[in-house]
Amino acid sequence: MPPITLTFASGPYDRMQALRSGALRPEGIDLRYLTLQPAEIFWRMLQHHEFDVSELSMSNYLSSLCLPDPPFIALPVFPSRVFRHGYIFVNPDKGITKPADLKGRRTGVPEYTQTAAVYARGLLQHEYGVKPSDLHWVQGRVDRLNVKLPANIRLERGPPGVELGDLLERGEIDALVTGNNPLSFRRGSPKVVRLLPNYRELERNYYLRTGIYPIMHTVVMRRDVYRRAPWIAKSLYEAFCTSKEMSQEAQRETGVPKLSFAWLGAAIEEETSVFGRDWYPYGIAPNIKSIEAIIQFTWEQGLTSRRLAVEELFAPGTLAL
Repeated sequence: MPPITLTFASGPYDRMQALRSGALRPEGIDLRYLTLQPAEIFWRMLQHHEFDVSELSMSNYLSSLCLPDPPFIALPVFPSRVFRHGYIFVNPDKGITKPADLKGRRTGVPEYTQTAAVYARGLLQHEYGVKPSDLHWVQGRVDRLNVKLPANIRLERGPPGVELGDLLERGEIDALVTGNNPLSFRRGSPKVVRLLPNYRELERNYYLRTGIYPIMHTVVMRRDVYRRAPWIAKSLYEAFCTSKEMSQEAQRETGVPKLSFAWLGAAIEEETSVFGRDWYPYGIAPNIKSIEAIIQFTWEQGLTSRRLAVEELFAPGTLAL
C-alpha cells in the first residue's frame, strides 16, 4: 500500500529537524513538513483547518474541544514549552515591585486566550494570590477563537498597530504579560523590566515543587483525517519521539556543539539534573502534572465551558504513552 500523504505545519525546531529534512520518515506516511511561524500556523489552522497535522496553541486546542463538533485531536507531543515567570514586565516608574502590586493595574497581553498568558495568570493566582479579575487587561490583537470571557474580566482592545511593549515603555500601561520579550526590552529600555528578575531560580523551584513544566504547544490532527486512518496517530507519535531523540543525541556531543552557545554542555547537564535524561519529554505520563495544570487553568479562567479530562485530549492509540 502506498504511503498516505499528510501536510504538517510546525516551527523550525531542533527536535523536529530529522522530520523537516526528510532524514526520518514516519512509517506509512509521506510527511510534507511546512516550516512556518506558530502565529501563522495557529491562525490558518483554527480559521481554515488548512493542514492535516499541525502545531497548535495548547489553550486554543482545549477551548476547541468544547465546540459542538471539535475539529482536532491531539498527540501527546509538545513542540514548545516555556516557564513564564520571566515574561511578566513592568514599568519601574509605576511602583510595582511584587506580584501583589499588579492588582488594579492596566496590564497588556497580546491575546488573552494565548497559552503563555494562561500559564502566567495561573502562576499569579496560585503562587501569589493575584486573580485574573484583579487586573485591568489591555489586549493587543484579535482573539483567534472569540472566546466569551467571564463577566468579571475587564478587557479592552489596545490601539491598533502599536506594540504593547512601547505602551509599557511610555507608561500608558503599567505591566505586560507576554509570550516573548518585548522589543522595547530587547532595545535595553530602562522603562521595561522584569517583575521577577530572579526568574530562573523561581522557575527551577516551581518545577521541583509542582512538577509543572509549562506546555505551550501540542500537535493536532484534523479529526476527519484521523478518522480515515487512525493508525497515523501512533506512527506520527513514534516519529516525533525518534526525531527528538536524534536531536538530543547530537546535542550531547558538546565537544563540537550543534548549537551556538559557549556553555551548552553545562546547560545540558543542568537540564538533565532537573528533568532527567530526556529533558524535553513527550507522552502523557511524564507530563501529567503539566497537562493537568493547563486543564485547570483554562477551566478556572473561563476558556473552557467545562473541566476537561486528560483522556479527552489525545488520540486513543496514544493514551498509554
